[in-house]
Amino acid sequence: MARLKQTYPEDGFFGIGIVNAKDPQNVGTLWRSAYILGASFIFTVGNKSKKQTTDVVNAWQKIPQFHYANVDDLIRHLPYDTCLVGVELEDSAVDIQCFQHPHRCVYLLGNEQAGLTAEVISKCHRLVKLPGDYSLNVSVAGSIVLYDRISKK
Repeated sequence: MARLKQTYPEDGFFGIGIVNAKDPQNVGTLWRSAYILGASFIFTVGNKSKKQTTDVVNAWQKIPQFHYANVDDLIRHLPYDTCLVGVELEDSAVDIQCFQHPHRCVYLLGNEQAGLTAEVISKCHRLVKLPGDYSLNVSVAGSIVLYDRISKK
C-alpha cells in the first residue's frame, strides 16, 4: 500500500482567543470576525463564554470554540509546531506593520482591563503590538490582527 504525503493549505492555520474575557459579547464579536477572516478556531482561557447575540453569522456552527482552564492548559494543547503569539502593548513586542505572521499560530489577547500578565507574556513565543498608546476593545484588536494576517498573504 502506498503512503500518501499529507498536504496543508499554503497559509497554514491560525486560531485566536482571549484570556479571562470580561464581556461575553466581545467573545461573540471576535468569533464572528474569526470566522469571516479565516481562523480555524477560537478559544477562551479562564473565564468561559458561550454563544452570543453578537455572533450574527452563527460562527459557532462553522468554527469551533475551545476552552482552557489556564494558559498552561492552552500551551499543553497547542498543536505541534504552533507558535503562541501574544498581542500586547509591550516594549518588546514587534509593531504589527513589521510583523511576519507564523505559518501555524495561535493569537492570544488579554481582556481590556488587565491585558496579558507578565507571566503569560513570558510564555508566548512571540509578541505583536498594535499602534496607539491605549488598549483597544479586545474584539477590535483581534479583528485587526486577523485582518493584518490575511492582508499580508
